[in-house]
Amino acid sequence: MKKETIGIEVFEKLDIRIGEIKNAVRIKGSKKLIKLDVDIGESQTIQLVAGIAGEYNPEQLTGKLVPVLVNLKPVRLMGEESQGMLLAVVVDGKPVLLHPDREVPPGSQVC
Repeated sequence: MKKETIGIEVFEKLDIRIGEIKNAVRIKGSKKLIKLDVDIGESQTIQLVAGIAGEYNPEQLTGKLVPVLVNLKPVRLMGEESQGMLLAVVVDGKPVLLHPDREVPPGSQVC
């Protein structure tokens, strides 16, 4: 399904960085949500809430490098604040995390 075409000026507004997951825990009362503490560089850690618990256990997420949209307006999910969005692909209705193909420092800009 093709979405609306945008200009480069819209894409340039997105602050997408590589983050390193420092901690992950299931959110009580939810089958899908995991709360993540993510290092996004420059001594900044943000909290994300991601609907990936059906495919990933919190234990396997710690230390993973993932792309994060960091300038998304915060929202509350199941009582927890999500300060950005983890980027993933969906295959057969299930999330699959994206990773850089080599080590990069947290905070590296995605362009």
